[in-house]
Parts: sequence; C-alpha cells; structure tokens
Amino acid sequence: MIRKWLRKALESSPNTANFVRSFRDQLDRYDKPIKTPWGFTLAGHENMAKGDFEPEETRLIQLLLQEVDVLVNVGANVGYYCCHALSLGKRVIAVEPIARNVHYLLKNIQDNGWASQAEIYPVALSTSTDIMTIWGGGTGASLVKGWASIPESYVTQVPVLTLDRLLGSTLEGHRALILVDVEGAEHMLLQGATATLDHQPRPIWMMEVSTTEHQPVGVSINPSFRKTFELFFRHGYQAFTADKKVQPISSDLIAQIESEQLQLSTHNFIFR
Repeated sequence: MIRKWLRKALESSPNTANFVRSFRDQLDRYDKPIKTPWGFTLAGHENMAKGDFEPEETRLIQLLLQEVDVLVNVGANVGYYCCHALSLGKRVIAVEPIARNVHYLLKNIQDNGWASQAEIYPVALSTSTDIMTIWGGGTGASLVKGWASIPESYVTQVPVLTLDRLLGSTLEGHRALILVDVEGAEHMLLQGATATLDHQPRPIWMMEVSTTEHQPVGVSINPSFRKTFELFFRHGYQAFTADKKVQPISSDLIAQIESEQLQLSTHNFIFR
C-alpha cells in the first residue's frame, strides 16, 4: 500500500520523481556484489544473484550457449546473462542504453576478471542510426511510448544504432546466440538487422515478444507480434516457445494467439 502511494505521489511530481531516481542511482553504486550459485559475483539485482531470476530461461540459455562461440545480448541490463556466457568462456557483445544498468554491467564484468572477453555498447538498437527517447529504467526501459504504464516524464535521450551497423563483420565465421529483451521494440530492432538475420552460420535468436502484456493504454494485442514472427519466417527461421515444451510456432498458431483463442505460458521465443 505504501509503495503504491509513493509511486502515485512521485508520478504527480515529475521533478521530485527524477530527483529520487537520481539519488537512488547514486546510492546503488555502493551495492556490494553477491556470490551466485554459478561461482561468479553479481551486483545490481538481488534475485539474479540469488538464482531466483527466470530459472527456466536461464536453463535454456545455458544449453544454447553450448552451441555457440559468441553471445550478443541486446538489453543486457546488469549483465546477468553476459556473466553466464563469460563464465563458460564465451565471447560477449553487450548492448545496454540505461546508464544505471551500464554501471553494473561494467562492474560485474570487470569484478569477475572478464574485461578482455567483452565488448559493451551503451546504445539502443532500432531501424536506423538516430537519437531517440527511451522511457523508464531498470529492467523495463522501452523505446515504445506508454509501455508498461511508464510515466511520460520518466525519459532519457539515447544514441541509437542498427544491429547490422553495430556488428558489421564481427560475427564472421562465428556461431552466435543473439539474446534480445527490448520491451516492445523487437520489430524495430529486426528491421535494422537484415544482414545479421542472413549471417552464415545462422545465429540462434532468443527474444521476448509480448502479446497482451505491458501494452500502451488502448492497445490490447501487440501490433508487431505477427510482424516479428513473419520477418523471421521470411529469412528462413523456425520459431519455438522458450520453455519446457519447446512448442513450434506457426502462422496458424499466431492467428489463434491474436484472436485470444490460445494463451501461451511464455512470452520468450527461440528462432533458429
């Protein structure tokens, strides 16, 4: 109840909210790393460090990492999945536009002695090179206005590249897992990733694609849901749920999801 009241109070006073967030971010810098169940240390997200965060997705990503040489983590947050990859001796390319997250991302990689194995880019990815507004912070920042009811006053301007521009020939001859969590901007990212989609050997993608969750007010179904899958299909990929079922996703199944005849147990998908 207190949290709900505090959030309402902050939303009604954008200047106060921005001051509180800035003060919180400064205090965060004194957070101490926690030893994780996997042997590496992690600061910035207690549930991640304790092993309580996305256990099913974590298991799948650990399996997929066995098949690749490189992890490209778009929306890397504090570096949870980057650290998993680095602990397995994989090279990492991390993309994260939120300054608070970048602070922890750098800290977590450096504290574990992996600085020479990782490339970090503090940018967002979209359809073209630009400077754009991103709403929110932490694990929920989005290029989509109104996403997850984030207040319009909670904004940052961020530099934007395309995935093709960022990677260039970096993946040449390497097998890659591209892990994407960009809170509603998946189709925008893919429109700037044509060359990456067609890269040989083909990357494995794992991507969060929401259906009804977190949509802006007045939007019932993610308008880019079908477009995202169809773009992958056009480039020769197959789609599967990223859960224990590993259920194939077809155009017919997408139609059932859009008409709300079917509800999946996950909003994470594997494309390969």
